[in-house]
Amino acid sequence: MATIERRAVDAFIKKPDAHFAVILVYGPDTGLVSERVRALVAASVDDVEDPFQLVRLDGDDVSGDPARLADEVFTIPLFGGRRAVRLRAGSRSLVAAVEPVLASPPSACRVVIEAGELKKGHALLTLVEKSRAGTVIACFSDESTNIGQIIAEEVAGAGLTIAPDAREMLMGLLGGDRLATRSELKKLTLYAHGAGRIEARDVEAVVGDASALATDEIIDAAFSGQADRLDTTLAKAWSEGVNTSQLAGMALRHALLLHRLRGEVEKGRPPAGVVETMGMQIYFKRRAAVTAQLAALSMNRLDRIVADLSEAVFDARRNAALDEAIVSRALMRTALLARRR
Repeated sequence: MATIERRAVDAFIKKPDAHFAVILVYGPDTGLVSERVRALVAASVDDVEDPFQLVRLDGDDVSGDPARLADEVFTIPLFGGRRAVRLRAGSRSLVAAVEPVLASPPSACRVVIEAGELKKGHALLTLVEKSRAGTVIACFSDESTNIGQIIAEEVAGAGLTIAPDAREMLMGLLGGDRLATRSELKKLTLYAHGAGRIEARDVEAVVGDASALATDEIIDAAFSGQADRLDTTLAKAWSEGVNTSQLAGMALRHALLLHRLRGEVEKGRPPAGVVETMGMQIYFKRRAAVTAQLAALSMNRLDRIVADLSEAVFDARRNAALDEAIVSRALMRTALLARRR
């Protein structure tokens, strides 16, 4: 089974193993998927703007004509050189198109497949994982170590430095989506251009409001039992196009975090002390709210909240037309449960 381990992904992307003719990049962090696909393609050809070197295909089109992928892959380039196919997966199966390429791997062309979230056992994922000529890269939301590295890259690239409290603030606000993270950082560095150093007030002015609205403010309203505040922030979030799936996933992760920390509280540790041990994993302006949530929510209530949010995440993905209503109701149930004494 060829799956690139998380710690080895960056090195692999810079210099992909020539042995792999098909690389499947997938996951819920669509920004990170896109970034890694672009990097893999750039490492596979000499000029990404040359249509003879790089061919872009739509997965649903290829699914209707499976032989088209093999035709592109095994075409001999007129002027020689390396070639690549960037294949964006859609809603239809690509197995019939990818199987022949894996069975007879090309020596002068690489296929990079860009996909969204795939469940374990998905036919395409299983096919590529089990093939000696294919490998898989999973893309999940950035961890704190990755976020710190991205912040350092963007800040240094702009010729700036960043204050420790500003960096900590960013660590708590970014990370749901790699593309969004880089976009926010580019806006921030542009805002601070000429100042030499990014301060906390700069982060609050450029990044803080939008990010907190999209995630922390809504989640804290729900888990603090503030139904009226939750109703207001959700209405504003939906009007501004907040990603429903991302919000639901972050609410579930917060519930799981509280569930884990509650176990420490039940061993006799004070809630404030438990929260303090999390360091930068919990944005410093949220620590008081999270401490109160941890003190108020019993393990039994958290069990119910985790189960409810897990079901809501699944239902929202399955019923995209109703996702906002599904997530709103689940968060409101969380607020009502958190409010009970």
